[in-house]
Amino acid sequence: MSEQPPYLRIADELRQLIAEHVWEPGDRLPSRAQIGQECGVGENVVRRAQELLISQGVLEGRAGSGTYVAEPRQRVRVVRSSAREQPSGSPFRQDMKALRLQSDWESRTDAKVPAPAEIATRLGIVEGELCVRTTYEFLADGKPVQLSTSWEPYAVTGGTLVVLPEGGPHAGAGVVNRMAEIGVAISHAVEQPEPRHATAEEASLLGIQKAALVTHIRRTYYSDEGRPVETADIVVPAAHCEIVYEIPISR
Repeated sequence: MSEQPPYLRIADELRQLIAEHVWEPGDRLPSRAQIGQECGVGENVVRRAQELLISQGVLEGRAGSGTYVAEPRQRVRVVRSSAREQPSGSPFRQDMKALRLQSDWESRTDAKVPAPAEIATRLGIVEGELCVRTTYEFLADGKPVQLSTSWEPYAVTGGTLVVLPEGGPHAGAGVVNRMAEIGVAISHAVEQPEPRHATAEEASLLGIQKAALVTHIRRTYYSDEGRPVETADIVVPAAHCEIVYEIPISR
């Protein structure tokens, strides 16, 4: 059996010191050189260990100041389930209500945006074909916990009352309910989650460390005719959120 990488061992040791209250929330950690000397490893090993703990929300880095023990923060439960898209409200609102958190979101819609190559492939359209793009920042008690960028072919919703996802009489109703208003029945959605590091822009918007771990979900809704009618890139910070999938069982 291979030995545990040194940086994981150091991460465990740092985590244990925090659990034993040797370091309390808000405390500044000793320098990497000092930790490395005490643990018998190089500064690069300590840096990797700290970066891991920062990505997990155990530590936080402050530019020009050092590394600190993070204040405890409740992880937000994000449930992914097709059964949760209800006419009475958004799944996000349901999740936040269960946690007794105030939910809200900010959005911006740009109509007639040429589809980039990857988005065109996911929507089954020609690259450059016009789409409606909407960016979202979801908030729990005023703090950002999720980002999303949604793309819908303009050919599907153009000229209808649902062309703007967050505008008009059906604002905020969700993809399934909005599409139903124009006679498009959604049969299923496909989600592809994968871990990666946050981009600089994502880290800034989410209030997390640059390159912190996030879960990137590529979601696409399909009509009952098999046509992709919406695709989105959803970004959730690993340290602040836990993603749970509910699988409906047919009886």
